[in-house]
Amino acid sequence: MLLFRTIAIPGLSSVGRWTIFGTLACVLASLSLTWLLILDIDSTLAPRILLVSTTLPILIGAPLFFFFSLKLRGLAIANKRLDRVARTDSLTACLNRRAFTARVNAWLQGPSSPPCGALLVIDADNFKSVNDVYGHESGDEALTIIARAIRSVLRVDDLVGRMGGEEFAVFLPGVTSRQAQTVAERIRMSVIVACFAPTGEAYPLSVSIGAASFTGKTSFPDLFRTADQRLYRAKRAGRNAVVVADAPAHPATGLERAGATTKGGPTDRPDFCVKQDNARQPSSLAASSSLMSKFE
Repeated sequence: MLLFRTIAIPGLSSVGRWTIFGTLACVLASLSLTWLLILDIDSTLAPRILLVSTTLPILIGAPLFFFFSLKLRGLAIANKRLDRVARTDSLTACLNRRAFTARVNAWLQGPSSPPCGALLVIDADNFKSVNDVYGHESGDEALTIIARAIRSVLRVDDLVGRMGGEEFAVFLPGVTSRQAQTVAERIRMSVIVACFAPTGEAYPLSVSIGAASFTGKTSFPDLFRTADQRLYRAKRAGRNAVVVADAPAHPATGLERAGATTKGGPTDRPDFCVKQDNARQPSSLAASSSLMSKFE
């Protein structure tokens, strides 16, 4: 995924190289020092002294370099595991809120930040009823399924994080508002067709999605605030819906233009609401793929 802080882990070949070159360096240093010391010594003893100066660094240095190289490799592996644990949500394997926020900020404020992009805020619909009826263990399973469904439609460079509870966020670098709308709808459909059967019978899952696209410089708090407002519009629209800020009209998908309201009345920045399909369970995955193809 995008902007992962990498920790270099030396491989076994690297351990071998460190052992060989480290030992050779010790041998050369030993021979150089010995040569300076035996310049005034009887030449008949020089070969024996040089032999000892060569053998001792090999017998002592090689095992030590090999041992310490293996220890450094193990330390690097442990550090990488700890780094992964520190930035990953243990339940869903998504980035946690802190890591997600830091990486989106790094994208937005970096010198190579994308000229455009979008942030999606995703919330599971009626999730409290899942916990109340089936228990928290089934609720955790539902969150895992939703997270897997979200990741299934994303690119390698996209970021997905769990912001807390049943809320997720997705950062899409380099996409237009229309493309963000397409991805959001694919996520919505992917969750609908996901299999969740806590008691052996299928229980329908759905999500509401708010999206905010941007061009040029912006900040994560502003972007998240806008996307979160669109999420609540999707909830008020009946759930299982997508609301995208500044998305172009797309009649083929049944989009309806809805004026964004403020205290002073409608603004001049329209939102678009993708109304949910009342048939919550498509007959097959092929049927959902056919519907999603309309957004290409």
